[in-house]
Amino acid sequence: MKEGKGDTKFPAFPYKPYSIQIDFMNALYHSLNRGGVSMFESPTGTGKTLSIICSALQWVIDQRKQAKCEKIGESIKNWANDGHHGSDDEPDWMRDFVGNKDEQCQEKNIKMKKFGVGHGKPVNRRNQESCRDLFSRGMKEEDLIPREECKNWQKKNDALQLSDEEFLLEAYESEEEGAGGTSKRKAGVGSHISSSDEEEEADQSDDDEVEEKLKVYFCSRTHSQLSQFTKELRKTVFAKEMKVVCLGSRKNFCINEEVSKLENSTRINDRCLELQTKKKNEVSKIKNLGAGGRMCRTKASSGCPMLRKPKLQRQFRSEVSQQGALDIEDLVSLGRSIGTCPYYGSRSILPEADLVVLPYQSLLSKSSRESLGLNLKNNIVIIDEAHNLADSLISMYDSKITLMQLENVHSHIERYFERFCNLLGPGNRRHIQTLMVLTRAFLQILHEDKSCGDLSQETGEASRANVLSDSMATNDFLFSLDIDNINLVKLLQYIKESNIMYKVSGYGDKIASLQKCSTKSDTWECSEEGSILSGFRALADMLLSLTNNDADGRIVVSKSQQTCSGQGGYIKYVMLSGEKIFSEIVDQAHAVLLAGGTLQPIEETRERLFPWLPPNQLQFFSCSHIVPSDSVLPVAISCGPSGLSFDFSYGSRNSSIMIKELGLLLCNLVRVVPEGIVVFFSSFDYEGQVYDAWKTSGILERIMKKKHVFREPRKSTDVESVLKEYKETIDASCVGDWKENPASHSQSGAILLAVVGGKISEGINLSDGMGRCIVMVGLPYPNPSDIELIERVKHIEGLGNSNSIRTPKISVTNEVYKGDVKAGFDILRSCSSRGKEYYENLCMKAVNQSIGRAIRHINDYAAILLVDTRYASDPSSKNFSHPSNKLPQWIKDRLVSCTDSYGEVHRLLHQFFKCNKKRGCQENGM
Repeated sequence: MKEGKGDTKFPAFPYKPYSIQIDFMNALYHSLNRGGVSMFESPTGTGKTLSIICSALQWVIDQRKQAKCEKIGESIKNWANDGHHGSDDEPDWMRDFVGNKDEQCQEKNIKMKKFGVGHGKPVNRRNQESCRDLFSRGMKEEDLIPREECKNWQKKNDALQLSDEEFLLEAYESEEEGAGGTSKRKAGVGSHISSSDEEEEADQSDDDEVEEKLKVYFCSRTHSQLSQFTKELRKTVFAKEMKVVCLGSRKNFCINEEVSKLENSTRINDRCLELQTKKKNEVSKIKNLGAGGRMCRTKASSGCPMLRKPKLQRQFRSEVSQQGALDIEDLVSLGRSIGTCPYYGSRSILPEADLVVLPYQSLLSKSSRESLGLNLKNNIVIIDEAHNLADSLISMYDSKITLMQLENVHSHIERYFERFCNLLGPGNRRHIQTLMVLTRAFLQILHEDKSCGDLSQETGEASRANVLSDSMATNDFLFSLDIDNINLVKLLQYIKESNIMYKVSGYGDKIASLQKCSTKSDTWECSEEGSILSGFRALADMLLSLTNNDADGRIVVSKSQQTCSGQGGYIKYVMLSGEKIFSEIVDQAHAVLLAGGTLQPIEETRERLFPWLPPNQLQFFSCSHIVPSDSVLPVAISCGPSGLSFDFSYGSRNSSIMIKELGLLLCNLVRVVPEGIVVFFSSFDYEGQVYDAWKTSGILERIMKKKHVFREPRKSTDVESVLKEYKETIDASCVGDWKENPASHSQSGAILLAVVGGKISEGINLSDGMGRCIVMVGLPYPNPSDIELIERVKHIEGLGNSNSIRTPKISVTNEVYKGDVKAGFDILRSCSSRGKEYYENLCMKAVNQSIGRAIRHINDYAAILLVDTRYASDPSSKNFSHPSNKLPQWIKDRLVSCTDSYGEVHRLLHQFFKCNKKRGCQENGM
């Protein structure tokens, strides 16, 4: 690729940019001028991140200069015209940005009063109308427990013990019950209902007015990708010219060893929030509760030692301002050196930041945006790694509660109600009884017997006999449980405002400690599902999901039939529609930019996220790769060394003959490919099956005579150490010169067996010797028996239909709900091209992400081997669109199909690595 001429419009670019980088930056700059939605496709390794930084931030600088000049000119004009205001030349969005500041503040104050300061998820406007009819009635009187019965429960506890005072709820009256028409109980500390990592109480410093300024929000999927962005930013002058803040989860930021050692994200969040609800021992007020006795109200104080000194938080902010762009590791290190919390310290910098770097969840989740106080109004939103944006977005709005969580929440609420029933006012009593009715109904549907033995006989699979799943619409779910009469909107408001989560969980923890932790409590605390507080949040999230429109999602009920593992079933809300969620971001922001290495097919993304936008108004830019054509060798391999056709479809991939042929292919590759080979399998289970078969047959031993073999660990935290050892092995083998006949070496380089969808396939840099050859084994289609996948396929089938409910006529048999793969394939075959296209895209997006790990810079080179006859077969012979048509353009243009014999593959590889090795030696002056 020839280098392009420099462009004075982007002086911050630290190197002489290539022509495609100049084109990319110009296109992005002009897109920001126009506003709206844009998509930018640039292959990984082309300097995409640096191009985004230099064009987007340059645009911000230019806009501020323009606004400043216009402001000076306007002042002169106003002075001359004695008070005339306004400029017709100023862009509408910029004028709105400045002019609506007071209006935004007013709107923010109204929302804070209505929903409580930063707590929970206010119900979306789009849901209010649909909820009005469904949940307009109150609880049935017969469902409520009479007060006389409460007194019987209280016969052993007539007087409130002093030690239990802190767990008693304050009096609560809803809008219907209160004389003034408003809730008497104001939002309290810790009244949270979302389970997201970014959920917490609002910063109490909201009263400090900070001047609104134009901001850029950059988000990506993983922690490592955000760190990479910050490193690229430091190469430019913007790192010091602009105020930058990097946000992350508590798990990544926490420096309190007592909390961080919990490891599980949910438990870390819970413990952090619990510490902030700790009370001082001093009494601030005594309130008479009438017949209920007296209760002590105490002042709230943070129990975390890292937040007790506001002076240190101010010092943290000052240090960040002086040091410039810091990533999460830098912020954590700074927090440790000062002795203050970097999580809340970084959040406090938000109002004055020019550039906010944050993970997907924090920006795309509405509750997280409100919790953090992110204002997207007239600002710039850049979403990197946007190839799976639609699925990532809707998955954030899924909610799930397990049988174990339900049982624990229900038992804790019952225990709490039994203890305090006679001391609670009518408002608290009514809502707590409503919660018990709901949890009892949820438990009932999970405990229903569906004749497990009969199912086992029908399917003939003992492994499937213990699980039965079902799917239904939201309204059908509510009516089937006879809970459609409950006003969920008011119940959620109660959970948010009353602080009941912390009262119930706190009392439960105390009882457990007094009983020296019963066996059941020990099991619960050690489980991955977390504490009673986590279960309560899961319940609240589920209730919130049930207030969505009926067509927005589906309820999946998975029943586990009395197994020894005791894992039980679950109830899950599966969000299907992302357009309304994404429209909130598009409507607020001046411009939304979606960036990625491969964004095709863009039409699917448009239909699922912004169908209201006409195709001709969607701005799309795509560029080729910067590497020369002879630096990449993509080959579709149809047959192995023995002449056997490679068919890794679901019905053939487990064949011992197929696995052996794949092993023989690797035995040949290790003789001709230098340095590192990465082999991608469709799943961890299949990789394990292949590895064991190779080990038994002796193929693995043959491979290891030439290269060391490494395997991707299932636990993501162990990946880094494996990659480090893999790289060190390759580097050690490259100390000497690579001869033209590599077979003479006893052992040189390494092989890494990886998994599509694992950590290595997402965002790991396999440049140079770490990825000289990428081998993609088969087509990693998702499991067609996955009930959530089937529901999404059904929904996508209905996109574009005139029917507002968008329910396609697809027959789903009971076999699908039993996990039958064949039945899942039958459903896919019955779909129109739209559903099949979605299923195909899921597979090929995963393929493109995996093979994109190689070729990271202009001097890099690698071979990409697509091992399956379907990659090279005649497209017209397939019902689905041909896989090769969904490869990135820079690979598709260079793809070679070898359908006759493996000998051609071996010849191409030998020539490719010989030429590139010689070229590398010439460039290095050897």
